[in-house]
Amino acid sequence: MNEPHVTLDPTTLSPVTEKLRGPLEQQLTSALQAATERVAHDYSGEPAEEVAHELLDETKAGLHQDIAAGFVPDQGELRRVAEAIVHEN
Repeated sequence: MNEPHVTLDPTTLSPVTEKLRGPLEQQLTSALQAATERVAHDYSGEPAEEVAHELLDETKAGLHQDIAAGFVPDQGELRRVAEAIVHEN
């Protein structure tokens, strides 16, 4: 499975967030990749929808609460990562 990567849509960012975009994308990507590893390691036959919820919960747990509160990933992309976990295990 390819490692997931978070890319923020610059058209939806405030000027302040745009200035922090690179470091923020790195932090979000790191948290999502760590969550992917944990969820894949603990996978035991759950459906992709449940795995997607676990990915989101684990990712947010790895972020500062203010960043986690504002993190709304593309659900289709999150589902794609979850399906990759299901199919590889």
